Amino acid sequence: MITSRSRRDFLKVFTASAVGALFLSLYSCKNTGKKASESDALVDPGTFGIGLQLYTIRDAMAEDVPGSLKKVSDTGYKYLELADYTDRKFYGYEPPEFKKMVNDLGMEIISSHTQVEGVGVTLDNARIMAEDHATLGVKYCLQPWIVEEMRTSIASYQKMAENWNQIGAVMKEFGLQFGYHNHNFEFDTVDGKVPYFDVFLTELDKDLVTMEMDMFWVIKAGRDPVEIIKKYPGRFQLFHMKDMYTNEEPFFTTVDVKDFAPVGEGVIDFKRILEVKDIAGMKYMIVEQDLSRDGTPFADIRKSVINLTTKILV
Repeated sequence: MITSRSRRDFLKVFTASAVGALFLSLYSCKNTGKKASESDALVDPGTFGIGLQLYTIRDAMAEDVPGSLKKVSDTGYKYLELADYTDRKFYGYEPPEFKKMVNDLGMEIISSHTQVEGVGVTLDNARIMAEDHATLGVKYCLQPWIVEEMRTSIASYQKMAENWNQIGAVMKEFGLQFGYHNHNFEFDTVDGKVPYFDVFLTELDKDLVTMEMDMFWVIKAGRDPVEIIKKYPGRFQLFHMKDMYTNEEPFFTTVDVKDFAPVGEGVIDFKRILEVKDIAGMKYMIVEQDLSRDGTPFADIRKSVINLTTKILV
């Protein structure tokens, strides 16, 4: 996700292993032996079990929640990941009401990015969040961001890891899996160490805190998702499918980053990454695009579905 103060304000705290069994041949020869057209290919893309992070269409969701969700469903997304939880409501709706709205459209809420606090999520707040998310019926409750003042030392990262293990235990009591969504700054060197490897993947309890790997940010940090997955098998239950238009030298800031592309329109080799999905322990893949270059997020999420179901997942 894009990381800015406005984002912090906005965030208020498929089965991919089975996707292979659901893949349809989108290049059917039928009686003509010809390659299927785009319209033929998109016969029930919902069978592919693709998720969408609703931050991608945050402006539309702020204006019209039911209408925006209908467009997402019509585009072919099966699962949703949320990015608006505040005052114990989701996008302004009580948990049962929002859950019904989504389910009536044939979709399922699989995960939620939750409130970010500068000193860490307190255990009391974690219990409230866990209760609300359990009512919503999600599987994952995720920490999506680290405020800048908590990135200043390895000690602060270690404090977060300790805190997240405790939160993960609370979530587990409610049948939820806690997790963390990365950016690129966790791969920078702090006090001679790399927080993502030397703290998170070392000190986080793998049974209490899973990792949601954001491909865009991993690669912008100059790292290879495949190498990380092979070194830390079973740690990445969620993939953020996020593409980029250009390869760049590694950098570790999220400020003014605009190189976001629909999945399959950029330079990331998702087929190569998905070859190790079972090693990763991946269960769900979720499309996210922080910004639309053309200001057309719904057109972009459709491009992502088309590319996933005709080029990448086949």
